[in-house]
Amino acid sequence: MDQWPMPNLDDALRKAILAAFEAENREPFMTLRVGVLNSVVHLAGKVDSLEERAAAEEIAQLVPGVRGVVNRIESPGAPSPARTINLNLDEEN
Repeated sequence: MDQWPMPNLDDALRKAILAAFEAENREPFMTLRVGVLNSVVHLAGKVDSLEERAAAEEIAQLVPGVRGVVNRIESPGAPSPARTINLNLDEEN
């Protein structure tokens, strides 16, 4: 049996995350870029605060089926988006 998610799952996850951002009705979330590959979400863009950055990551992580989130959203006080990311993915999801 194939162990990799079907591309349609990644598309469905991306749409679900965009819908969750829209439901939050926060202007900064509307400009974020969202990509999904193998059920890992990649967030990019710019927001005005660390709280907005963390909220976007939390919303994405709460979508069922998401294995992990790479948060490269720029905000004052945030780490550089060009840094190395090490994910600890839960193999059971």
